[in-house]
Formats: sequence, structure tokens, C-alpha cells
Amino acid sequence: MKALGKIGFIGLGAMGGAVARCLASGPWRLAVYDLSAQAVAATVAAGAEAASTAGEAVGGQDVVFSCLPTPELVEAFWQEQAGQLSPETVAVDLSTIDPGTSRRIADRLKRDCGVEFVACTLGKTPALAEKGEIPVFVGGSAPAVQRIEPLLSHMSSTVFDMGSIEGATMFKLISNLIGMSNLAILAEGWLLARATGIDASTFAAALATTGGWSTQAELRLDNVMSGDFGARFSVDLAAKDLRLSVDTAARRGVPTPVSAAASAAFALARAAGHGREDAAAVVAPLTPKP
Repeated sequence: MKALGKIGFIGLGAMGGAVARCLASGPWRLAVYDLSAQAVAATVAAGAEAASTAGEAVGGQDVVFSCLPTPELVEAFWQEQAGQLSPETVAVDLSTIDPGTSRRIADRLKRDCGVEFVACTLGKTPALAEKGEIPVFVGGSAPAVQRIEPLLSHMSSTVFDMGSIEGATMFKLISNLIGMSNLAILAEGWLLARATGIDASTFAAALATTGGWSTQAELRLDNVMSGDFGARFSVDLAAKDLRLSVDTAARRGVPTPVSAAASAAFALARAAGHGREDAAAVVAPLTPKP
């Protein structure tokens, strides 16, 4: 199998930029493009090369990654850049989007360009992604997944084969559906504890000994209680992921009443002006005014 020599990467947001900087340390040339000059500069400092256009980052590459914030942007990107791809290129999307969009992209690229598409969704945080210590959830044809295995090994600690493009895309939505629904109820639990006069530190310590504790409590309970909403994973992204999850579930006939309620909670936070703040800000519009 031909060694991977040239990689293209589009989308250097919090998670995409972290993955790209991790890949920049590998034994290949990495060309990157983003609308943010600051994001490009940070990745170039890690060893990547800046492309002046998206097409320049895509053309002639062995593998091309996309990591973009919405399904609409992902689909538009691959449609616009399909002509730059050769049949030997593997297209890899890292974005959190819905299974239907991933399948349309895969079918179009295969039909129009002979290009294999791999869905590769990401777990955990940008800080861990920068060190190559995240799990990845992969779906695509066996030859395409095998072709990018050196990249997957470099950028992750664990690779889970989810069985299909739809499986890889859906799993990330499921993970975020569970995590953000958990965060929404965690915020309500804290407000109830506060209204009862329970000390914040006592509440956190006691909750950690019960079944009410979770990864979201570990990551964000202190922020929920203190009102520290500096963005790591924004309300906007949480609302988008929950919307996609609930919509996909409805299309497949799976009832999700609890997740639908969580989706409404994040939509409320977004409508209240907290969209760019961390998901912990789901508590903000629920908090009684003094």
C-alpha cells in the first residue's frame, strides 16, 4: 500500500485545529485552510503548511479531512471541491453531522469522482485531541479505513469501527445527546439544591458519591455553580447536535422525549443570548433573578 505523503485539512476550529496540530507532527505534509488567519497561523506553527484557498488544500492530496460546524457547510464543501479530488484520494469528515448528510456526501463522491468517504467522529476534548489522546468512531469501506489507519493511529488513542458511515455519524450524536441531556438535568438539580440552601461545595462532594454523578458533572458542575461560561463546547453547538439527534430519531421512529426536553432547554439558552458561551450556560435562563 502506497505510503501517505500529502494530507489536506479544512476547518481549524477548536476540535479541528487541535486534530490538525496533532497530525502536523506526523511523517507527511499537511496543508491546511480556514477562514481564520489566526487558526491557520497556530497550525502552521505546529508544522503544517498554509494553503491560500480551500482548493489548494484539497487538490493532489492522498487524504482530505473536513471538520466544519454544520451539516450544510460540510455538504457544500464536498460538493464544491469534488472536482479537485482524484479517485485515489480518501475523503474523511470529522464533523458532527447527521447520518443522512454523511450518506449523501459518500454516495455523491463515489458516483461522481470514484472517491471513498470515511466518517470519523471524535470524542473528548480539544486539549486531548492535540495530544492524540481521543477516541475516534469510524465508518466506511474496509479498504478506505485501512488506507487511513496511520493517520487514525497518530491522532487517537482508540479507534472504534462503528460498522458504517451512518453508525459513525450517529454514534457521535448519541454521545452528545446523552451528555447534553445529562448537563441540562444537572443544571436543574443545582438550582434546586441552591433554592434549598445547600452549600455548593457540599452539594458537589455529595453528588460525586451518588448515581447522579457523571462526566458532565466532572467537567462542568463547577462552571454551572459559579456562572463561568467561557466557551469550550458552546450552547450553539449543543443545541445543533441535540436538534440533529432528535430529528434523526424521529425519522427512524425512535421516541426521545427526554432528549427533546433537553433540546428545548438549550434552545432557550440560545434564544436568551448565550449561544456562544459554554454549554454550562444552559443554567442561565433557568436561574431566578435576585
